[in-house]
Amino acid sequence: MKRIKQYSDTKKYKAYNFMSDKKKDIFSQNKIFIWIAAAAVFILLLPLIAMQFSDQVIWTPFDFIVAGILLFGTGSLFVVTARKIKKYRVALGILFLTALAYVWAELAVGIFTNLGS
Repeated sequence: MKRIKQYSDTKKYKAYNFMSDKKKDIFSQNKIFIWIAAAAVFILLLPLIAMQFSDQVIWTPFDFIVAGILLFGTGSLFVVTARKIKKYRVALGILFLTALAYVWAELAVGIFTNLGS
């Protein structure tokens, strides 16, 4: 009788640990998308503020929309991918940041193609 009780106690304990581990992982929570949106808005505030003090920063509303979609989309894609592939999150982060920097620079000045200014 004692063995059965010990087994059921350890089973409950393992289930409890599994749930608490899942709650600690920020990528498994859906409120991460709110943080991604807040970070995108904060990053987009930088050129908006710079436009107030300098004539060299000229962004149209379309530029802000494209940059917001690019930032939020990249962050969201990273989170969705990181949920599936948990082992290589750092490598995925570097890959997504590199892709974001490439697309951002390509749209800004057209490094390899004539997409930019």
